[in-house]
Amino acid sequence: MFLLQALGSNGSGQLGIGHKDDVSVPQTVILPSSLTTTSAGPRCIAAGGNHTLLLLSSGELLWAGDATTGACGRLTCPPNDVSDPAALTPEFRPVDLSPLPQGAQIQLAAATWTASTVVATVAASHKDTGVSTRVYSFGAGDKGELGLGPSALRAPEPTQVPDFPPIGTWVVDLASCMGHVVAVLSNGEAWGWGSGRKGQLGSPAIAAVCSPRRIEGVGFKVVRAVCGREFTCLFGAPETGEIIVLGSDKWGVRSQAPGSVVWWKDVGAGWSSVFVLKEEGALLSWGRDDHGQLAREDLGRVRNIAVGSEHTLALTEDGDVVAWGWGEHGNCGPIREGPQENGQRNRIASNKTLPTEQEGKITMIGAGCATSWVIIEKT
Repeated sequence: MFLLQALGSNGSGQLGIGHKDDVSVPQTVILPSSLTTTSAGPRCIAAGGNHTLLLLSSGELLWAGDATTGACGRLTCPPNDVSDPAALTPEFRPVDLSPLPQGAQIQLAAATWTASTVVATVAASHKDTGVSTRVYSFGAGDKGELGLGPSALRAPEPTQVPDFPPIGTWVVDLASCMGHVVAVLSNGEAWGWGSGRKGQLGSPAIAAVCSPRRIEGVGFKVVRAVCGREFTCLFGAPETGEIIVLGSDKWGVRSQAPGSVVWWKDVGAGWSSVFVLKEEGALLSWGRDDHGQLAREDLGRVRNIAVGSEHTLALTEDGDVVAWGWGEHGNCGPIREGPQENGQRNRIASNKTLPTEQEGKITMIGAGCATSWVIIEKT
């Protein structure tokens, strides 16, 4: 069984901890009672402006936070529960996936400010062989964030993005930020939709890309994508190290990017910065740093990273979870008084100091819009 803890911004109950107050120390989230001691742990955490998606390795999808936009899917309240979404107890609940085909399994999840996108594997039709992927979106967005066409500004339940991915391909990676979404396909292409005014979805740069559009002129096979507020960073295979940044160059996020980044282990992006975790445990970063968002050299060897809006978490080889950056909501731990020229930085959790009732090991971390997450596999 796993234990999920959260801290940071919580005005809409997006932490799922039973109330709507910000917290600066990790609090245990409330998970559905249907989860058992053998339930699979999290695969990813996707955070929108005021909602959170928790994707389990089993394919189960849970939500917490502001459900009024539709970004948490269609609400199905228990008989004795209230019908007003804002009055629901802030905790994680299952997303209603009944609109998906029987047997569909969620593999990837991402969130814009007021919408959510998931990739599901489904049994292929008789014309094909094996398994194919379909993309579903739900929520709201007036700049094409749903990918459902120019007339679709709202989808209260998971709705399939039509004619995507192209026949013979499947989605292998999914990324998003406040207003745009990027999907990486099995053939190395990157496609995107949503806000494209700054060129973050390639050329032509237009305000709203309402359906999936191939990002042209990349020049290499893409295997990973990360999205910032007005930019997209695409990566080639770790052994070749190709990289390209599209969109706004505010904070030098494009002009400061290295020519190549070989042997990366993981990548991430905040609203205004990019992070690359190397195989040997070093962490590279570039972009905005006025609140201490970028990585410091004294982190030591890093095992995992999670990049939020303007803060980052690192799980070190020593078993510490270190958070740094813009921490005004407590997402980087207790807020220190006085001016913070280098932002907040705290060790918010550690394998060495887990309480007895939390006996286990920290295996995963997550970060969202001023929210931070720690996953403990209990023994």
